[in-house]
Order: sequence, then structure tokens, then C-alpha cells
Amino acid sequence: MTLKLTFVGAGSTIFMKNIVGDMLHFEALRDAKIALMDIDPERLAESALVARKMIATMGTGATIETFSDQRRALEGADFVVTAFQIGGYRPCTVTDFEIPRAYGLRQTIADTLGVGGIMRGLRTVPHLWRVAEDMAAVCPDALMLQYVNPMAINTWALAERYPHVNQVGLCHSVQNTVEEFSHDLDLPIPDFRYKVAGVNHVAFFLKLEDAHGNDLYPRLREGYRAGRIPKPPLHNLRCPNSVRYEVMEHLGYFCTESSEHLAEYVPWFIKNGRSDIIDTFGIPLDEYPKRCEEQMAGWKAQAEALKTAPTIAVEKSHEFAADLMNAIVTDQPYVAYGNLPNTGQIPQLPMGAAVEVPCLVDANGLQPSVVDDIPPQLVALMRTQINVQELTVRALIEENRDYLYHAAYMDPHTAAELDLRQIRSLVDDLLAAHGDWVPEWARTRRAA
Repeated sequence: MTLKLTFVGAGSTIFMKNIVGDMLHFEALRDAKIALMDIDPERLAESALVARKMIATMGTGATIETFSDQRRALEGADFVVTAFQIGGYRPCTVTDFEIPRAYGLRQTIADTLGVGGIMRGLRTVPHLWRVAEDMAAVCPDALMLQYVNPMAINTWALAERYPHVNQVGLCHSVQNTVEEFSHDLDLPIPDFRYKVAGVNHVAFFLKLEDAHGNDLYPRLREGYRAGRIPKPPLHNLRCPNSVRYEVMEHLGYFCTESSEHLAEYVPWFIKNGRSDIIDTFGIPLDEYPKRCEEQMAGWKAQAEALKTAPTIAVEKSHEFAADLMNAIVTDQPYVAYGNLPNTGQIPQLPMGAAVEVPCLVDANGLQPSVVDDIPPQLVALMRTQINVQELTVRALIEENRDYLYHAAYMDPHTAAELDLRQIRSLVDDLLAAHGDWVPEWARTRRAA
């Protein structure tokens, strides 16, 4: 029987290109039926054209079909990739930055934690629930490969409402960080041996060794203290990665997510009136809007180049999705870092919370490892993230707006900058500005 992948949010052309291109490298996946679904017909058509050119380049038997109807696209799927953004850059991401900025609350990415992450979860989870409902109806045995932020909130909320729908949250923060280590330590990526665990974006490298079993942490600490690392950032990023090294210096371990992300998850780095901290650690305030503007400016030319090129190079990315699918289909074991509800794989963290650990993947599906040796200071930091995630999930499940305020009160960065009345007013302003982008029960109207 021919394997079927459905891609929900296929208008994310570059990400679709990575996942579909990766599939074409595997014998067991290269002839799959691929259903691309998006609500933007122009972006969907561009993605389909790119996918078909990749198939022609690789000479496989894969087929592409496009859909605007989600349930039709999902019929008979074996795997479902989700990669969408509800509300888009405009108006919703702009709102998530502009209104907090008026209160003196600055952010960098605002898609995972903080008031930006809470609002994004509020917009995103209801549609993920609709995907899960459709899957339960037309492809009940399929596995959802969930790539949408806020990853932990989404994974937790999916499990609460649709516990029988197979899902895993996937991210590339572990792979990206190993690439950073390779850059800073001048070691090839295959030489690293490591163990990571925690919550998405705030997981830590509990073990970091070279191919000979030598602990690499002393080299990281020595290099940071001597000013040799971090080196200039990879990929022309604006953030020099100093935040993660500074946190390592004080907590002893290296975080999986980028410095621009980590800076807004904790209360120590972004402070109103403290430009000295911003400058010292090179924290790129309003980074995500800048990236969006740059990507939109560059996308048109890139899209035209892809459309006119006779063939498209298909290089393997470092995303987990295709390797994971191949492992399930072929029963060839593979290890991926997956976000799943905590059923005991991290006993130091609350049951039910979305946690990230190494998972063995084979024909039996995802089998998470048990990690029970996380140092207490890291557990404490992870709990500050889980507090916000849990209250946001509770708000969504119980349709209780009070929990949205509570989530924002507990956010480490927000609480370090604003008092309780300011935070409540900020949440009200955000909900009013988002209007119909948030569920009916969460909407609030401010008098003109």
C-alpha cells in the first residue's frame, strides 16, 4: 500500500521543501502520496510546484495533490505534518510585539513563552484540535508530527483534549545547538555524544562528550571565560549566543534553545532601562518582526527563482520528521528528540506536562527514554516555564479567561518588568486587539 503524508500549512514553502525533500532520500518514502493543504491558494501552488520539481530532480514516484479542504487532505493519511501560523505576521505577530512594547515590555521572538507565547497558544491550539478531530474521523491511526509553536503548550493541550490521537512535537533546537558547538569548538558534528532532557526550548545538555568520551564542558567554560567563545554567530544571525553561555556559567549546563529565545524566558537579561545588559549580551530586541520583514522581502525573488529553475537541488536537512517516518515504516531503529506528555519519562517534572527526551523510534512508534537525573537548579527553571504552559492549557480546556491572566502573572520575564495591574491590563489589550483571532470565550472589548 502506498504511504501517504499530509502537510497542513504547506504554504510554508521552505519548511515544506525540507520535509518533503528529506522524504525523497529514503527508499521507503520516495514514492509516497503527498497531500499539500493550505488556505492561501497562491502559496499552495508555489509549494506544489517546488515539490514536483524536487520529485523530478530525484526521479522518484512520489505524487503531489493540493487541497484547501483539511479533512479531504487528511483522508487515509499515515503521517500528518503541521506547520502553520494562525493570524500570520500581520496582524497577530505585530500585535504581540507592539502592545507589550507600549507597556515597556520588550521581547525577542514571542512565540513560545511570555505574553506573546500565551497569545499564540490561544490562537493555535483550537485549530490543532480541529486537525486532531479530522484525524480521528478520517485517519485515526496516523501520527501527527507537530512543528507549530508554542510547542509545549500545543503538545500538552492536544493530549488533554484528544488523548487517542497519536502525536509528537518535533523541534530542531538540539540539532542546531550541536551545530553551534561544532562551530565554537572546531569539532565535526559526528564527534559529539550527548544526552538532553527538559521542556522544549528549555532543555539542557546533561552530558556533552567527544567521540572518545571526554567531557566537553571544561572546554566550553574555559573558552567562554577567556573570551574565545562564542565565536561570531552562524548563518549571519544578529545574536552572538552569549546568553546561553552566561546561563551555563551560573547554572552549570547549556540550554538547547538560542540565546535570543532564552533571553525572554528568564528574568535576568531584558530589563527596561538596562541597555548595558542588552549591549553586553547582544540581545536582539524585536528580532522576530525583523526576520519576518526580511523573509517576506526575500521570498518573492526566491519564489520566482524556484519557479523558473528547471530542477531544484534536494539536500537532506537536519529535521527529524523523515527519519522518524522511515524508522516507523521500515522498523529500522532511530533516535529522535520528541515532545510528549510526561507519563514518567521525567519523574522530576509534573505528570502530563509536555517534556522533551530522546525517543527510540521503530515500528512500535515512539518510545521515550526515562531521564531521572536532572540537576535541581535546572528542574527549578523548567518549572517556571511549565507554570505558564499549564495555566494556558487550563484556560483553553476550561475556557476560563482568568487563567490567561494567571499565566501572564507567572511568566518570569513579564513579572520581572510589570506589576499585577499592568499585566492584567496588558492581557486585556492583547485580547481586544486580537479580536476574532482568539476563541469567543477569551475575547474582550475595550470601550472606545
